[in-house]
Amino acid sequence: MTFSIPPVSTVMDDLIRRRIDSRTKPPGALGELEALAFTLARVLGTPPFQATPPEIRLPRLLIMAGDHGVAEFGVSIAPQAVTRQMVSNFLAGGASVNAFARQAGLPVTVVDWGMRTALDDERIIDARLGAGTAAFHQGPAMDRDCVEAGFEHARSLIGRLHREGTNLIALGEMGIGNTSSASALMAALTGHPVAACVGRGTGVNDIQLARKKALITQALRRHREALFDPIDTLAALGGFELVGLVGAILAGAEAGMAVVIDGFMVSVAAMYACAIAPEAREYLIFSHQSEERGHALALDWLAARPLLSLGLRIGEGSGAALALPMLRSALAFYNEMASFDDAGITV
Repeated sequence: MTFSIPPVSTVMDDLIRRRIDSRTKPPGALGELEALAFTLARVLGTPPFQATPPEIRLPRLLIMAGDHGVAEFGVSIAPQAVTRQMVSNFLAGGASVNAFARQAGLPVTVVDWGMRTALDDERIIDARLGAGTAAFHQGPAMDRDCVEAGFEHARSLIGRLHREGTNLIALGEMGIGNTSSASALMAALTGHPVAACVGRGTGVNDIQLARKKALITQALRRHREALFDPIDTLAALGGFELVGLVGAILAGAEAGMAVVIDGFMVSVAAMYACAIAPEAREYLIFSHQSEERGHALALDWLAARPLLSLGLRIGEGSGAALALPMLRSALAFYNEMASFDDAGITV
């Protein structure tokens, strides 16, 4: 399937810049908040801006969950059952992302894209593509039809949110073994050495890290004929929740939403979304740079400047939740701060 993503309009760029520069501050004095306000006004604003100021409406954090076959081969400190256990924790409101999201006034929704065992809970959105992927070093993680089906599910989900009035989504993930999949996907897309793309994830020891690198290298060799097309690469090396993330990014951009990107896994999903549809890049806001080894390289590939650098390595969407108050602050100064003319200040 294809996504029809409109380029972000540049018609009002001069007006947006003049508005930012006319606030009662020295030019550039609010630093990155000025660049953030410019992006948000571009994506969320409706001309004329004075009459309809840009605002964040009904934001939603989506945590995409899925299990990975490679997790059975010693690439993580946690057993695969932890994916399901952490999803239960999200639903109970007990994870770090829940605490940060409550503080930010950000509702959290969990989407099951393919945990090994489903949870019978009406609060979970069922987008299951299977009961966990296959081990990617032994064969394809999934088939191409699975990726296409995942994109359809994502478009349906984001379309529903859009119709309800949501204009900003934040994305997180949960899946034991998913840093292995993300590292493999990054190496395949960028050509960076495996060692540069692979980190310790949840905190693996040296033996586990060596095994992780070896299995990713084996997978890249096995699937080398499939690595020339981003969708075929996702099928060979991806995770169900990573497919959901790519689809949500593309669908969010198609709907004209701002899309807040969390850590390493979501950034790799953003890379694939932009490889499929480069127009999606203009709708993305990068919340933070994590401690995962490959994340800085992923951000460089995306030409992204993250808002925060807190040494996080937890995933879940925690960095995206922490960043939302900054987005609100950027729009607050843009919409509410007096201009020099309003304040009677001569410069």
